[in-house]
Amino acid sequence: MEDIRIKAEPSKGKHDIALIGFPGSGLVGSISMQYLVDNAGFEYVGSITSKYFPPIVMMMDGLVNAPLRIYEKDSMFAFVSDIPIHPTISYELSNTIIQWLKDYDVGEINVIAGIVTNTLEKRVFGVATEQGLLEKIKDHTEILSMGSISGVPGSILSDCKALEIPCIGFLGETVNTPDPRSAVSVLEVLNKVYEELNVDVKPLMEQAEEIEATMQKMAEQVQKTEEQQQVPKKEHLPMYG
Repeated sequence: MEDIRIKAEPSKGKHDIALIGFPGSGLVGSISMQYLVDNAGFEYVGSITSKYFPPIVMMMDGLVNAPLRIYEKDSMFAFVSDIPIHPTISYELSNTIIQWLKDYDVGEINVIAGIVTNTLEKRVFGVATEQGLLEKIKDHTEILSMGSISGVPGSILSDCKALEIPCIGFLGETVNTPDPRSAVSVLEVLNKVYEELNVDVKPLMEQAEEIEATMQKMAEQVQKTEEQQQVPKKEHLPMYG
């Protein structure tokens, strides 16, 4: 699609695996993938741009970053997005990514996302486009027996199924707030499935604990403020003629 452009210069040759994370429930995909590329020796190789993306630019240490970036380590690609993608272009974006990966003979695509449940166990659910891949991940994830996956992760899984490209989805159990603890759970699973990653998740877990403590304090402050601003009882309301 001409309106979605990939500008990247990775090393030549076959790449075995692609890991892809987009914002979604709990920001699990974005948090886990950004932590991975920052701490597992990945190198920036390019970006994806489109006139349909939100007009947002990200900064880190004063430097402007593309909101959707591509990284490389040995025979792995990693895609990290800081921006939500509108559903109307999810298919076009996923198709563009898949076609680009086919040029590098990528043998397996993995999408990382969050899934909202009614519990707080931080489990990691697994889905795949073929039975053999379920066998690969069944000892490290809970196979999702029923459910739906939306957005770019859903489009990538759907396209890979149609094109017979091996694809796995790792879904971190989360709530609809930034959830680094769920990202830790996903990264721990990725470490087991792809031992060459070997990323240390302890710093992210410490960060998760700090975020949770901050959020707890904020919740307590909000509750205290609400108690102080309770609506007066009816008999105490002023009367006007």
